[in-house]
Amino acid sequence: MENSFQPSQSMNNQAGQMQPPLNHGGHEMFDAHEILATFINVLDQYVIFDQYIQDPELKQILKHQQQFITDLYNISVQTFSTGQKPDHSQTVYNMDQSNDVVYGMKPSQPKKPNTSIQEVSDQGLSAYMLGLIKSTASLLAMTSLEITNPVFRRVISDSVPNFIEMGYEIFLYQNKRGYYQVPQLQPQDMTAMMSSFVEVPVSPNPNQEIH
Repeated sequence: MENSFQPSQSMNNQAGQMQPPLNHGGHEMFDAHEILATFINVLDQYVIFDQYIQDPELKQILKHQQQFITDLYNISVQTFSTGQKPDHSQTVYNMDQSNDVVYGMKPSQPKKPNTSIQEVSDQGLSAYMLGLIKSTASLLAMTSLEITNPVFRRVISDSVPNFIEMGYEIFLYQNKRGYYQVPQLQPQDMTAMMSSFVEVPVSPNPNQEIH
């Protein structure tokens, strides 16, 4: 007489009902893990940076971005694990910096690697933040083209403009303080290059209704 436990059909049905819908492609599974791990990496490093930032303005930028990315991480986990809409929609990231860019180069000290933690500065920390945000924006843009689940895909693709905005915010902060200088070409060269393309007429769509 066999003593092995045989699950009933009703128990099998219950287990099947508890299983989340597997509505993701195989390649998407690896991309999703990379995305979520990247969000964690950014948030972990922001926690480290927070200990060393001196400028209250940079600290406020970090806190603002940290809160936004944390919410995005939670939304992404929900949509990836369920394949369904999250409990709330993703918001649009709004920065506090003005759009005024300072152009031109001013004398500054040459850069070199730090040799101790005491040499870490707001200039370097803001550069680390910018590097993380830029690389994450590239990852999100690339992987959103290969995600099959429509809800998860929308969450990731809609995140790209937000990360671009966060990167621009950090750039503007750096530019305002001379950390990120923006050289320009000679005016005549800029004018020549800006005038080197012309528009072409666009033929009307033959299927478009004319009112």
